[in-house]
Parts: sequence; structure tokens; C-alpha cells
Amino acid sequence: MGETIRVTIWNEFRHETNKPHVQAIYPRGMHHAIAEGLTGSFAIRTATLDEPEHGLDEAALADTDVLIWWGHTAHREVRDDVVERVAARVLQGMGLIALHSAHYSKVFKKLMGTSCSLLYRDEGEKERLWVTAPGHPIAEGIGPCFELEREEMYGEFFDIPAPDEVVFTSWFEGGNVFRSGCCFNRGQGKIFYFRPGHELYPTYRDANVLRVISNAIRWAAPAKREPVRFGKSVPALEAIKPKGE
Repeated sequence: MGETIRVTIWNEFRHETNKPHVQAIYPRGMHHAIAEGLTGSFAIRTATLDEPEHGLDEAALADTDVLIWWGHTAHREVRDDVVERVAARVLQGMGLIALHSAHYSKVFKKLMGTSCSLLYRDEGEKERLWVTAPGHPIAEGIGPCFELEREEMYGEFFDIPAPDEVVFTSWFEGGNVFRSGCCFNRGQGKIFYFRPGHELYPTYRDANVLRVISNAIRWAAPAKREPVRFGKSVPALEAIKPKGE
């Protein structure tokens, strides 16, 4: 059995407190629903927007191997200094899993360097997620595809840098398609964007969705190695012979 991976699940936690129909699906919040459904050797803590420093102070991030992020209606309320802190930790090796509308989060946009804009439509249509990288560890245990009976549609074009790999591609009942499972490397860190998760539907009760997130945690966990060194390097590893004028 591998080492325990330290996971922080961050959730805006606004819809569950101000929309009764969302609260009925996720009475303790989406962060707790995700935490309860994950499978693996994980030490899980949760954090929310309205906690001091959004629950993401230096100590909390230093104790996090993989950060899961869900946000939607309050992206602008996330403090810029916290965004800088999270992005710096990703570059140092912390994994980041951005869920659903976290494509518009400050931290994801900063790490992507693009608008991260897309098409959307919320009519509760069927979504079919096709595995387009069957050999990828994030797709382990998932068949050729799986379906969600009702979801919000996200459609191309998705304004992100070309992913290192696209693990899932979605087709929607209304005809749109979308790159729904995208892998990126930034600095020493790994990032996975996973599309499903609109708050109006019980997506985070779905076994396939939870399996994908669990797999993504293991994939995104940092390698156990000494920190990378930068800057002046002395002494030289080998003798440097004098050169002529």
C-alpha cells in the first residue's frame, strides 16, 4: 500500500447555504459529498471560502499534497494573495484538481494564462463522457464511456492552452462536445480539469465521477524527492580546466 496522500477539498459553499434545492442534494456541502465518496489512502480535510484566509493559509497548503477546487458564484471574492499562494504551491509540486465551474477560478486562469471561456447551457441534458486516453491512470476502472442523466452543458471552444493529454471528451444531448478531462503540467505540479459537477444535480454522488476524482488524486500527488534547486550552483560538479585567452 502506498503512502497516505494529504487532500484538501476546497468549496465555495454558497449555493448549498442559499439555495434550498441545492441544500437538499448536498446538505453538508459538495465538499463533504466528495470527501465521503473518495476511495484511496487519503487524509482529507475541507476548506471553504468564508473561513479565515479561505482555509488556505501557509500551514494548510504546506500540509496538502493535492488540492481539489470547486467555485462558481464568488470567484471574485477569493483574495489575490491566497491565489498567489496556491499557484506558487502548484509550481512547487502540489497537485490541483479543478472541478466544473472552477475553470473560471482565479487560480486556474492564472495557471492557464488564458480566458478559460466556453459555451454553456443549463437544460439538464444527458452527458456522455468518452474515455479518449484509455491508458491514462485517471481512466482506470472506467469503461469506454459513462453517462450522467442530467448535467449543465459546457461546449467548445474551450479557451485553454493545449492540454498535455485529454482523458475524457463529452457529448451532450443537445449536440455539443467538450474536452472534459484535461491534464496539464505547471512547474513541478500536475493539474487536472474535470468538467462534471453542476450544483443543481447529484453529480458528486455518481460512482464513476468519484472514481475519476480518486484516480486523479493519485495521479496528481507530488513525487517524493528533494526540492528542485535554482540559482547559482557552486562548486562545479567537475573540474573546470583553464581556457586560453
